[in-house]
Amino acid sequence: MQTRLERAQARHDTRDWVQERRARTRQLIELGGLVHKAGLVELTGDDRATLLGAMIDLADQLKGGREGVGNRTPQQLAAAWRHRGLRAFEQDRKADAPTVDVKADTREEEQSVIP
Repeated sequence: MQTRLERAQARHDTRDWVQERRARTRQLIELGGLVHKAGLVELTGDDRATLLGAMIDLADQLKGGREGVGNRTPQQLAAAWRHRGLRAFEQDRKADAPTVDVKADTREEEQSVIP
């Protein structure tokens, strides 16, 4: 069992291989989050083989090994997917943004002006 000091030292380990491992772990977690965010986990019933097959199919389309959807080139497919992903991120940001009560802000400003 690790002591507190050992755990603290492990968190601040600056060796290259440790930093690379942390970066790789973070990347894998983020990619898993994207699979979840796209709704693929629920749509496939968390079937890992289906998810892998779908991702292999996407990779084949980008490699040009299969005809793209609507006869688009792999580059056009990637650009369309990126655009759609950016729109989804923007919608999430807007949904997560705190709402501002404009009337409350106006009332506070008016009260601060009155001596």
